[in-house]
Amino acid sequence: MVKIVVDSYAWIELFLGSAKGCKVKEILENADEICTPDIVLAEIARKYIREGVDERMVNKRLEQMMGASNITCLDAKLALQSAKCFLELAENAKKTKLNTPSLFDAIVLATGKRLEAFVLTGDEHFKFLPETIWI
Repeated sequence: MVKIVVDSYAWIELFLGSAKGCKVKEILENADEICTPDIVLAEIARKYIREGVDERMVNKRLEQMMGASNITCLDAKLALQSAKCFLELAENAKKTKLNTPSLFDAIVLATGKRLEAFVLTGDEHFKFLPETIWI
């Protein structure tokens, strides 16, 4: 059974219809279960609002995400796992000379670990993690 946790990066590429977005679409079509952390909805909304995208379009994208995947919610156990994942990502970022990862990244990784799922992303912070499907 292939479970996928979709990161903001992957959703954005899918909505753009880019070559990476086509790869995302193919992977999602072949997945047994698709999940999106609730904070990814907020991250996508923030990006589009910051870029001046019409609010109706932002709502449409969020509804598409909710219709295509199970939305996972943050709870105390996931918050604790996220803190641990943040340290893991930060250590890897330091070694590879990347910027400090966001807490969003840590929550996405923790969600993947909790669900025993792969994280679908193109975010450099995830590139060499065994949980990652790189686009």
